[in-house]
Amino acid sequence: MKKLLLIPAILAGSMAFAQDYKYEITPVVGYNVAEGNIEIDNQTLYGAELQYNDVNTFLKPELSVLYTDADYDNSTISTDIYRIAINGVKEFSSMGIFTPLAKIGVGYETIDTRLAGNRDGMFLNAGVGAKIPFSDAIALKLEALYMLKNNHSNMDSNLALLAGLNFAFGPKSQPQPEPTPAPQQKPVDGDDDKDGVLNSVDKCPNTKAGAKVDANGCEIALAKVIETQAKACPPKINLHINFKFDSAVIDEESKPRVVKFSEFLKCSKEYKAEIIGHTDSVGTDAYNQKLSQRRADAVRNEIVKDGVDANRVTTSAKGESEPIATNKTREGRAENRRIEAQLSK
Repeated sequence: MKKLLLIPAILAGSMAFAQDYKYEITPVVGYNVAEGNIEIDNQTLYGAELQYNDVNTFLKPELSVLYTDADYDNSTISTDIYRIAINGVKEFSSMGIFTPLAKIGVGYETIDTRLAGNRDGMFLNAGVGAKIPFSDAIALKLEALYMLKNNHSNMDSNLALLAGLNFAFGPKSQPQPEPTPAPQQKPVDGDDDKDGVLNSVDKCPNTKAGAKVDANGCEIALAKVIETQAKACPPKINLHINFKFDSAVIDEESKPRVVKFSEFLKCSKEYKAEIIGHTDSVGTDAYNQKLSQRRADAVRNEIVKDGVDANRVTTSAKGESEPIATNKTREGRAENRRIEAQLSK
């Protein structure tokens, strides 16, 4: 899939991940366009926004503070204006390189120098915006806010255009684990077939009375057959593991599956394996092609390190071209960050 070349997309992430953090703080700067009868020039805004994510609600609460030093129209008189607001923020599904958002809230405005009928008072605000990620915890945040205030029976309004760096921090609180059930009382071990081997280790639990048995409780002749079966190769298996965002490191949870696959290849020497790397759609095609190759190489190196002949293991890279799930959700992108193994004789 062809996309615009964007450095933020190359560097990383989806801002859906920021929701995994408890807080988001955004220092902002912007420009305010004054409308109505307030007779104040357009001005530069400064402020900050603090959002709390650790609630299971449709809108996430946000505290917003804005400040400006404004001049009255056709005058040398200036005034400080402070605005504080409580908003509800809704972030929508990621749309590739950005995550859209909307907000609505109520606030209070104070004006130091009150001319032209201006006074302190409540205001309503609503807006839209977007987050463009640099990583899973840092993003560029852009917003357009419309603020409406009843000023001496006149409805005055302000349009604020804001930009800032959004920082996410603090892991969400984890749900309490379910209590561990009390351990079951284990039954007393016995020897039902009276061959001298306890039931818990007896691989032949119905040995005829008087038969000579080995340490596994099997007749001596039958024990050789069982030993031969134990040395047989494990059944044919495939390998499919996933990776963290922008990573080619095999995590601890996946390593046992790689070891099991290596054991199969070492025993079943008639098979060869091709390790195929894949990525999600975040980033450019060229970057993702290289990332998928690094993932395939990492798994191949681990298999060769486990003792499989290097000539029997090859790699290929598909980049983002063969997704198995949608790239519009965090879960789908996690499924697409993967390697797959294909066996051949």
